[in-house]
Amino acid sequence: MRPLRYSINVTLDGCCDHRAVPVVDDLDALHRHHEENLAKADALLFGRVTYQMMEEAWRLDAWQGPEAPDPFARTIDAAKKYVVSRTLDQVDWNAELIRGDVGDAVQRLKEEPGDGLLVGGLQLPLALAELDLIDEYEFVVFPRVAGHGPTLFAGLTRPLDLTLVERYELGSSAVVTRYVPRR
Repeated sequence: MRPLRYSINVTLDGCCDHRAVPVVDDLDALHRHHEENLAKADALLFGRVTYQMMEEAWRLDAWQGPEAPDPFARTIDAAKKYVVSRTLDQVDWNAELIRGDVGDAVQRLKEEPGDGLLVGGLQLPLALAELDLIDEYEFVVFPRVAGHGPTLFAGLTRPLDLTLVERYELGSSAVVTRYVPRR
């Protein structure tokens, strides 16, 4: 069974708005870190909002950057993606639409052979955490207090008890912490 890993950038006060995360002093290190996460996964799992945001930012055939795309952009562009949505009629960008019971669909994906699945965003991971489907939580914590939301796991109906398995600094700006659920 392949594990489902959750990774997200977050401020010290739990804000997960990508616009609230500060510009880091070593963007290459951050991208390398996330590229390594992508390399450990057979596929990405997104909700509609995260899928559309990531597609707009990283889809290579629509690349708007002044220079050539970095390795992170090339890696995420090529990755297999699954998109959970009740409102989208179709997806592309190497993606497959998932409809119906998200718990059953994700459990089936986890049962397939492979190295793992990587999920990002807020709403979908909240639902997956409620269903005990996430096997690893990674928070890239930035030294900023945003003072606003959206916040990590807002609306969770019960506490998640986690065990720290790894912690390290990423450049001089962020700290990466990885946890597994206590089951």
